[in-house]
Amino acid sequence: MNENLFSSFITPTMMGLPIVILIIMFPTLLFPIPTRLINNRLVSAQQWLAQLILKQMMMMHSPKGRTWALMLISLIMFIGSTNLLGLLPHSFTPTTQLSMNLGMAIPLWAGAVITGFRYKTYASLAHFLPQGTPVPLIPMLVIIETISLFIQPMALAVRLTAKITAGHLLMHLIGGAALALISISPTTALITFIILILLTILEFAVALIQAYVFTLLVSLYLHDNT
Repeated sequence: MNENLFSSFITPTMMGLPIVILIIMFPTLLFPIPTRLINNRLVSAQQWLAQLILKQMMMMHSPKGRTWALMLISLIMFIGSTNLLGLLPHSFTPTTQLSMNLGMAIPLWAGAVITGFRYKTYASLAHFLPQGTPVPLIPMLVIIETISLFIQPMALAVRLTAKITAGHLLMHLIGGAALALISISPTTALITFIILILLTILEFAVALIQAYVFTLLVSLYLHDNT
C-alpha cells in the first residue's frame, strides 16, 4: 500500500528516456495487414467490426465528409486498443494523459471547422447567431457561441481523460482494499475481490464505449461542417 496512487499515470522511462512513443505504436501490432487470399477468423472479425462501425458513422455524411472515413476508423481502433491494453497489470495507458488527448482532439476539431468555413462559409457563420435572435442579445450570443465552439476540443479531451482515469483509480483503490482485508476479514476480502472482477469487466466496456464516443463526437463535428 506504499505505492503512490498516481504512479501508474506517470510516463514510463527507460534509461532516462520516455518510451511513450513505443507504447503508442504498440497497438498497431494488434491489427496485422492481411497477406493471405482467405483471412483467418481474427482478421475477418476485425474487418467485419470495422466495416459495421464505419457504415453506421458514414451513413449521415455527405460525400465530402466520407473522405474522413479512414481517419475515423483508424481513430476508434487506436483509442479502443490503447484503452484495452491499459487494463493489463503494470501497463501504461496513454489516454489518461490530457496532453495526448488534446493532441488528438484539437487537430481533428480544427480540421472539421476549417473544412466548414471553406466549403460552407455562410452556414458555419450562421451557427454563431441563431435565427430570430433579438437585436440586443446579438453580441452576447455571438460571444457565447464562439466560446462553445472553442471549448469543443477541450470537452472531447477532458471527457476521455476523466473516464479512463477514474476507472483506473477505482480499480486501484478496490484492489488495494481487497489485499489489505485478506488478513483482517477473508470474507469481506472475497466480496471486495468479486466487486473488483465486476468492475474490471465494466472497464472493458467503458474502454470501448469511450473510444466510440470520442470518434462519434468528432464525426458529428464533421457532419455539422460538411
